[in-house]
Amino acid sequence: MAKTLILKDVLAAVLESSDEDERVSEPDGFSSDVTLDDDDYDHRRDPVEDGEDSQLPGPTVTQAASPVPAIRSPPAPTPQSSSPPRPAKRSRIPQHQPAPKPTQQPGPLSTQQPGPLSWKTEKDPDIAPPVSRFQPARTPGPQLSSTSTYTPLDLFKLFFPVQTVQTLCQNTNKQAAKQMAQGKKYKWLDVNVGEFYKYIGLLLYMAMVKLDSIADYWRQNHFFSLPIPVQIMPRDRYRTLSWNLHLSDPEEDVQNDKKKGTADHDKLFRLKPLLNTIKNACKSFYHPHRDVAVDERMVASKAKTGMTQYMKAKPIKWGFKLFVLADSRNGYTVDFSVYTGKSDIPSGHGLSYDVVMSLVQPGYLGTGYHIYMDNFYSSPKLFRALHEQKFAACGTYRENRKDCPRTTNNALTKKSERGSIRWIRDGPLIYVKWMDTREVSVCSTLHTAHSGNAVQRRVKQQDGSWTKTSIPCPTPVMEYNAHMGGVDHSDQLIQYYSAQHKTMRWYRHLFYHFLDIATTNSYILHKELCLAQQTTPMTHRAFMEELTVELCGKPLHTAPVPVPAGHIPVPIAVHAADSSTKATTGRSRCAHCQSQGQRKDTPWKCRECDVALCVQLDRNCFAAWHDS
Repeated sequence: MAKTLILKDVLAAVLESSDEDERVSEPDGFSSDVTLDDDDYDHRRDPVEDGEDSQLPGPTVTQAASPVPAIRSPPAPTPQSSSPPRPAKRSRIPQHQPAPKPTQQPGPLSTQQPGPLSWKTEKDPDIAPPVSRFQPARTPGPQLSSTSTYTPLDLFKLFFPVQTVQTLCQNTNKQAAKQMAQGKKYKWLDVNVGEFYKYIGLLLYMAMVKLDSIADYWRQNHFFSLPIPVQIMPRDRYRTLSWNLHLSDPEEDVQNDKKKGTADHDKLFRLKPLLNTIKNACKSFYHPHRDVAVDERMVASKAKTGMTQYMKAKPIKWGFKLFVLADSRNGYTVDFSVYTGKSDIPSGHGLSYDVVMSLVQPGYLGTGYHIYMDNFYSSPKLFRALHEQKFAACGTYRENRKDCPRTTNNALTKKSERGSIRWIRDGPLIYVKWMDTREVSVCSTLHTAHSGNAVQRRVKQQDGSWTKTSIPCPTPVMEYNAHMGGVDHSDQLIQYYSAQHKTMRWYRHLFYHFLDIATTNSYILHKELCLAQQTTPMTHRAFMEELTVELCGKPLHTAPVPVPAGHIPVPIAVHAADSSTKATTGRSRCAHCQSQGQRKDTPWKCRECDVALCVQLDRNCFAAWHDS
């Protein structure tokens, strides 16, 4: 019995000592008797992990105060136990501990579940994302000497150099020999570089002077006859050059045509000698400014090649589609690619993604560029990829694109007031909706949602009159409208004096378009050089006129043709009463013959001088009288 009591005392002592160890190892302010369920652990999670806004204010000290949790009672001793009862555990929350910091104790905001995604308004503040510093690979502008003088022909030959023209002449001569071997009946002499430049000059002359048909430029003995074309080149020579114009080697064309239907077939093989030259020249002799635009361009054609497209929203609906990168400042064509029916760089991200990534190359451009595009190209995937390459992007977008917000909470409706703004930020991307005459959707990695800008709009009053009013406008929309027109500006300059005309070969349509790119870019280089030299540039028409005469080898200004005055011979008698007396009626003595001591009669007189003068094969007193 004594041994049993001794063992019980020892056991109670051990239990008491274990309680002391637990009290020492637990931190102050934490109670091991308080039961924490799953919700309590969720309250200790970081707000960002729950989808909460990380900028929400934390709970205040008064919010952190909470009632002391109930302390469980110690278990009652069992009847078999004769050991003294264990003392009750103390609360682990100190009674005199200072109030915890707000971030250490969850408040009421942390107990709320994350709400659904919702559109914000212009009243909600927005912070612009960090934008990469503009670091172009070269100084923006012409990559030419700013102190040198360049004629229009010098600038044009940057895009049509002599070496490339020699290649075009060789391939054209081979094509003519091939056609004649197949039985074509026309006279042919091999074309050389000088004559080819004259041929280009005639194309530009026709772009400046519009007539209905090619034959009208060589029409003779007509009130509307033109003297210039016949002085540069005979009509038949011009026609045979146009029929045989060929850019690639005809023998290599045959080898490429055998590969049709395979991956090795090159649909643009017939363009490559000039296509590569033009593209390299566009990038070599000019570097774009910070704002650039990506858009489509149509080259009119209805050729059955499998590459022609129909675009109902374009002024030119049928033709070849080009993807163009242009400088938003002046419309310079920086780079382009011809659409062949599939992506040239298949990456699995789609055609629009591949087009932009192939045109925007950090190795050539540099970093920090602002790229504007329409909803055909814009996508969150593309914008994030450009952001990783240190490019900023802005453009309209389609709501059905992947990863675009589709929530309708606080969204615009048809009844929304004009000028209403909604936006959602997703990291560097911001999606903005704006109600104008219709809803406009823009995405950007560059701008804030709204910076207080406004635009003027005409509004009809109740009495039927119109007045102008200011409505709020999001920053991305204003910047998009200001810089997206780079390709449209380029198209406008091209259409003023385009060399396009009808042809039977599809690749000649693109040859004429490459000629338009060369002349337009040459004019933009001329303006930029004059701006750097602080001189007045020529107008677009004056530049084209100067380039045309330099290519044709003719002077721009010619001596005026003397207009005949009123000194012309007319019959003295208006009419004779009898046909038998027609030769003698009204005859008078010639004034010049009389001055020479001779007497001659003549039926002719000078209309201006009213003097009778002889006009005969062996005696022209009319000319002698006026020369003296």
